[in-house]
Amino acid sequence: MPDPAGPLAGTLVVDLTRALAGPHAGMVLADLGARVVKVETPGGGDDTRGWGPPFVEPEGGPGDGSDRQSTYFMSCNRGKESVALDLKSDDGRRYLTALVERADVLLENFRTGVLDRLGFGTERLLQLNPRLVVLSITGFGHDGPEGGRAGYDQIAQGEAGLMSITGSGPDDPQRVGTPIADLLAGMTGVHGVLAALLERERTGRGQVVRTSLLASVVGVHAFQGTKWTVAGEVGRAQGNHHPSISPYGLFRCADGSVQIAVGSEGLWKRFCDGFGLDPALEGFATNPERVARREEVVTLVEELFASWSAPDLLARLAEIGVPAGKVRTIDEVYTWEQTASQGLLVDVEHATLGTVTLPGPPLRFFDADGAETTRREHRAPPLLDGDGDAVRAWLDGKSLDADAHREQGA
Repeated sequence: MPDPAGPLAGTLVVDLTRALAGPHAGMVLADLGARVVKVETPGGGDDTRGWGPPFVEPEGGPGDGSDRQSTYFMSCNRGKESVALDLKSDDGRRYLTALVERADVLLENFRTGVLDRLGFGTERLLQLNPRLVVLSITGFGHDGPEGGRAGYDQIAQGEAGLMSITGSGPDDPQRVGTPIADLLAGMTGVHGVLAALLERERTGRGQVVRTSLLASVVGVHAFQGTKWTVAGEVGRAQGNHHPSISPYGLFRCADGSVQIAVGSEGLWKRFCDGFGLDPALEGFATNPERVARREEVVTLVEELFASWSAPDLLARLAEIGVPAGKVRTIDEVYTWEQTASQGLLVDVEHATLGTVTLPGPPLRFFDADGAETTRREHRAPPLLDGDGDAVRAWLDGKSLDADAHREQGA
């Protein structure tokens, strides 16, 4: 069977973004089958091409660093073509104009006003192509008292409150271990783009979708947000234990630690029955009581676990039906059979590195008969201007049209 083209097959995305938030959005759209043409600055390209170590070089390369590839860049540019255009030059603007006229979606994360100065403000973009959907990502929003402020992930994590609820305690603010503000902004942008494309089917017209690192983090505050807006309570970092459920968190055992999630009174009864506790124990019978006495609950549970090895304890918890798990290192995650079974690893052919394995897309698709229709073939992250000649030839009308061009992997 031929590899499925994906639900966005035939959609052309022009990706003007760099760093992580915008490029991640572009990669998600590419995973869904869109043709994504990444426009980069000649000479250096996307900032992340220089972010490292780690870098990798092809075997037998010159060894002078000229061929090195950034693993950071590779994490958010799978599936794209690269063309280098100087947007301050007449030639670069001509090719970008041609791309815009053909595109369905344009992604940009310039600081506010930069595209206008280049002659490609949103009004101009929609004049060139009234069906165009424009995704614009900023750090803190396009307007407001701090609109246009530069946005970097860790700064946004702090400003958006995330670091205040992450860490071992209130005096130990910590960033999340991945650039989660950037990634959330990219994902939020994608669902805005998909909604705008759907609306275009009804109206025939494109529109501008705006989000920011700030908006995307505030948008996932969940119960920490309503804890303040409704109850007037300020959430604080509490380490590895849930602020509203107990016992729920990381607990020491004889040779390490395990995580458990006793998320209901039924699970509390199972847990107690499985480890010889009275579920109606005074002061611990209900979740609000246990949350109020969290430190005592932690001590109680760790005393129960003290004689258990982690593997035996996890087996026992599975046996009694209490959700539990280990804390895996990144290498353990990527060598775990469950990870591979979910299609979360993809092999791609890189222009200089050969076959490389990348983290794969997090979505799978199935038809009405249960047959999987998920795309399995993916392009490697591109070399800078690696597709430039082909893209320019296509725009000049000297090569294949967009669909045929994409099908042939140009």
